[in-house]
Amino acid sequence: GGGEAVETAWKVAKQFFKLTGKPMKHKVISRAVAYHGTPHGALSITGIPAAKVMFEPLVPGAHKVPNTNFYRAPEHGDDLEAFGLWAADRIAEAIEFEGPETVAAVFVEPVQNSGGCFPPPPGYFQRVREICDRYDVLLVSDEVICAFGRLGHYFGASRFGYQPDVITCAKGMTSGYSPIGAMIASDRIMEPFLHGNNSFSHGYTFGGHPVSAAVALANLDIFEREGLNEHVQATGPDFRRTLEKLNDLPIVGDVRGDGFFYGIEMVKDKDTRETFDDDESEYMVRGFLSKALFDAGLYCRADDRGDPVIQLSPPLICDQSHFDEMEQILRSVLTEAWSRL
Repeated sequence: GGGEAVETAWKVAKQFFKLTGKPMKHKVISRAVAYHGTPHGALSITGIPAAKVMFEPLVPGAHKVPNTNFYRAPEHGDDLEAFGLWAADRIAEAIEFEGPETVAAVFVEPVQNSGGCFPPPPGYFQRVREICDRYDVLLVSDEVICAFGRLGHYFGASRFGYQPDVITCAKGMTSGYSPIGAMIASDRIMEPFLHGNNSFSHGYTFGGHPVSAAVALANLDIFEREGLNEHVQATGPDFRRTLEKLNDLPIVGDVRGDGFFYGIEMVKDKDTRETFDDDESEYMVRGFLSKALFDAGLYCRADDRGDPVIQLSPPLICDQSHFDEMEQILRSVLTEAWSRL
């Protein structure tokens, strides 16, 4: 699955630089609160300390930079584009601090999942690409969540106009009907592996499994036949507008995301953006919201790996009637949640 794809990508990055005469390049840069998987390497890349504490020490060499949560921007909170460039420049700062000769890859999601659907500000990925080129660092687009229609494109990199060196993807390839994961590398990354006796000594028991491959091909045929990417592109703005109606609720601080992938951040004070303390968040997210939303007929995620959010990733065939139903359920349950605080 996705964790194995991320693990594979880090190993490819390390070996690529060994094969091309830069054997010291092995470290990775990723973002705070980002989730990249549970195998030891992928968990090291993950930016959620609580997810790692019971399994440490992990793989050394994974370093974190700020994410693109504009709602809680520590700098340039009044200028989205300037904030995006500031956040991207923190990657260059981390590479310089660690030493460019030691950094192999930057792992980023098109829209960061954990923390509540952080989309990239305008120009962010273009600056990240420039930074990776400047320091000869691979740009890995972790698309386990975002690929295959979630943002209205086969890959989120296409949605935001950047060219990665490596893409990791997984469940969306089969729409979750069969387990699968993939690591896709550019011709440049593949080239040194093709010479002489070079090989990539890596694999999984069920790698290339014919059943999952057949399910993926059938799933992608449906994407083409039913125009699912085009449908998300056409209706994604309607989904956003419908969810933004919830901004009139006192508990809703921010509605953010892209395509068919949105997060709603909940706050204790809308004016100051004060969040909930740990006990309040525990009660609200696990004690009330998760069950209440499920009982009301909405399958979604109430999560507090960052600040407390509700995350929505509806089926790619949804239309305005479904958006309206989601908004009504959310409005009812969030209103009750506020009354219980």
